[in-house]
Amino acid sequence: MIRHVVSWKLAAEDADVRAEQAAEVARRLLALDGVVPQLQSISAGANAAYPDANWDVTLVADFASIDDLEQYQVHPAHEEVVAYVRSVVSGRVAVDFEL
Repeated sequence: MIRHVVSWKLAAEDADVRAEQAAEVARRLLALDGVVPQLQSISAGANAAYPDANWDVTLVADFASIDDLEQYQVHPAHEEVVAYVRSVVSGRVAVDFEL
């Protein structure tokens, strides 16, 4: 099992805009549940505390294998989400580890 964890820092300087965009990123990611067959579980959410220190939104997703993770990466529904995410972020950090 592979756990895929990604956090993003959003580019918007206005806190309200950043919060709206973080919620939208999380909403779009969660909408992949049941759409991408390789996705075994998913959670995503906007940061709820310490906005000056924390990243703005995080994804945690589980896959049976690296191959399944790679298939997820190129799935058309995921690519649509990626296009939106790239339009609003300034930074990304990710870790993929075995469970």
